[in-house]
Amino acid sequence: MTSFSFGNPSGSLFALSKAGPEPAPSTTEKPENKPLPLFPAAQPKLESQWRDVEWTEEQKTSLMKTVSSYRPSCEEVPQARVLLLGPVGSGKSSFISSVQSVFNGKVTNRAMVGSSSTSFTKKLQSFNIHGQKKEDPTGLVLCDVMGLGDGEMIGLTLYDILSIIKGHVPEGHKFSPDQPVTSDTVGYLKRPTLKDKIHCVAFVVDASKILTYPKGLTTTFQQLREHISDLGVHQVALLTHVDQICSETAKDVTQVYKSRIIRDTMSKAATLLGMSISYIIPVKNYSSELDLDENTDVLLLSAVDHILQSIPVLS
Repeated sequence: MTSFSFGNPSGSLFALSKAGPEPAPSTTEKPENKPLPLFPAAQPKLESQWRDVEWTEEQKTSLMKTVSSYRPSCEEVPQARVLLLGPVGSGKSSFISSVQSVFNGKVTNRAMVGSSSTSFTKKLQSFNIHGQKKEDPTGLVLCDVMGLGDGEMIGLTLYDILSIIKGHVPEGHKFSPDQPVTSDTVGYLKRPTLKDKIHCVAFVVDASKILTYPKGLTTTFQQLREHISDLGVHQVALLTHVDQICSETAKDVTQVYKSRIIRDTMSKAATLLGMSISYIIPVKNYSSELDLDENTDVLLLSAVDHILQSIPVLS
């Protein structure tokens, strides 16, 4: 079985490894994966937005209607399932809670959030996004799963990830490194239908850690993306915590596309992930805030709209 590991042959997901002789143990200490200092040296902002975004109440309302009215193209698939994948602490669960907050009209925390060093999410959990009327769910489901491990921390195996995408893994399944998903797993779907499968993968990376992620993560992401592409599943990416690398954006989120450091960090994220920058969207999640902010809502909804546009025609 092919698995991912980083400095640990146990199978945690950080660098793709295959059967073969084990390398000699390293005598050097592994550098800590620390976020960038708050804040990096200020850079002159761009004169105009390099992506066109309208920061208005009308735009927020329009995006909410777009998400609320979305339905998959196939009648057999009532909801498109999007899997969020990323390192521990990248902001996957926070993104889900933030999107739910926008539609709830208040800051909520339905998707439990862990710390920057440990993954709170251990199970496969699917979250409905309820539209403006807060009654029937929209045609979008965001799927959360444990973060990719680092070093001694345990993460997902490649086999487990592909099993999720193929629709074999039951809702609520708790992942364990010494018990990978098999056909004997309780609730295992042997013949998943299209509605059980993942229809789009959204990679999530932390802007404040782009320069300090382990070097092997680049290979991990690129090889993981190849396996996912072989399944015909489209992929996008979210760059979270952009307010932690740009003081101007921290004060005013409308400056996100005028920030040189955010644009440069998005380019570095594109290199890390092995994808075009056009597939990457910057995001500011709700964390310590008690009230919603219209501009933060627009940025979050723009990310959801980007994901919806990336979901292929299902048939």
